[in-house]
Amino acid sequence: MDTKQAVNTHIRWMIRRDMPAVLGIENKSFEFAWTEEDFIRCLRQRNCIGMVAEVDDQVVGFMIYELHKNRLHVLNFSVHPDARRKGVGHAMLSKLLGKLSHERRNRIMLEVRETNLEAQLFFKSVGFKAISVLRDFYEDTVEDAYLMQYRYQASVEELAQPHNRITRMAG
Repeated sequence: MDTKQAVNTHIRWMIRRDMPAVLGIENKSFEFAWTEEDFIRCLRQRNCIGMVAEVDDQVVGFMIYELHKNRLHVLNFSVHPDARRKGVGHAMLSKLLGKLSHERRNRIMLEVRETNLEAQLFFKSVGFKAISVLRDFYEDTVEDAYLMQYRYQASVEELAQPHNRITRMAG
């Protein structure tokens, strides 16, 4: 990442007031965009989280992900075209990577359209690997998706720590 271009990005929970900006970014980013109903239906689920990225109090990116027992699953991730390649996507992913640990959630999964080379290259640049092809994955096209995964790498110190609840409480 070019640090001269890096912008000061603030990541926070998505709130209802963000929806117009999020929908604007979604529609500028994807040919087959989520509707407001898609976002609301997803965010009403207990394990679904919405986050936005702000620069100068303007929403310039967002991510929607699900919490699962041992992984995070990114459902939607986008940065406004005018704010791309300025560190916004990296800031959002850093927030997500900070939620991983070797004890609990140790990977992030996501699907990327086979035609979305820009997203494939971005996620690859931060350590994601394509692990399989999902044939005819999308309802709106006959397009395949790449299932991409980021695996958490525990540090030596972390692995040396006792990792059952009782030992932690006693220590």
